[in-house]
Amino acid sequence: MVAWIGIARREHSQEGLRYPSDTTDAEWAIPAPFVPPARQGGRPGTTDMREVINAMLYIAASGCAWRLLPKCFPPV
Repeated sequence: MVAWIGIARREHSQEGLRYPSDTTDAEWAIPAPFVPPARQGGRPGTTDMREVINAMLYIAASGCAWRLLPKCFPPV
C-alpha cells in the first residue's frame, strides 16, 4: 500500500478532468504512440483521438452503452 504523501497525491491527481476516467497527460503518453495518424488524401481528420480513448475508458468505468455516452465526447 502506498502512503498518500504530497508527491504521490500530486502525481495521481485527477483535478481538472471532466470525468474520473479521463486520461491525464502522463497516462495519455502511454497509448499515444499506438494511435495511427490520419490517412493521407481526402478530407483531413477532425476527431481528437484522446477523446475517443477517454470515451472508451468512460464506458469501461461506468458500464454504459456507447450510444448513451454524454454529448461532450466526439462522434466517431
